[in-house]
Amino acid sequence: MRHFAGLLVGLVVTAALLGAGGWAVQQAVSSAAANPAGGQTMWIALGSMAAIGLVVGLVVAGQISPLATFVPAMVLLAWTVVYALDVTRAISLIPAEPSVNQLLREAGAGAKTLLTTGVYALLGVVLFIPVLMPSRWARRHDDEDEGYEQTPEGSYF
Repeated sequence: MRHFAGLLVGLVVTAALLGAGGWAVQQAVSSAAANPAGGQTMWIALGSMAAIGLVVGLVVAGQISPLATFVPAMVLLAWTVVYALDVTRAISLIPAEPSVNQLLREAGAGAKTLLTTGVYALLGVVLFIPVLMPSRWARRHDDEDEGYEQTPEGSYF
């Protein structure tokens, strides 16, 4: 059951990295390019980035199933490999048509920035490291749940 919950958390983290992370980067870049730079939009974008970083940090360091980090790691690394092999195909996966909602187009523009600068490759590797730890896959045992034999008094074993 914990691996199923880890899968669901992994899907949420993937959506947060791709959608909210892309939107926040696009807002921060456009706000920094504005004259004068900064403003409320910049603070909202930075707050969104901090929240996404907090979620990623909790998933990487937490005691949850490794599927919570495996799913976003594979998405980010696979997209990076596609970008390395065929740039036009990787960029074509980003929603940019006028029929798409404005928020999704902004998130796609930010995701393009993160993909082309290698940030997604970096995050993919960071999220893949907990998958390699065997202790993350093992079931947790409580000391109180295990039945152990009582030894007689004065015995060494």
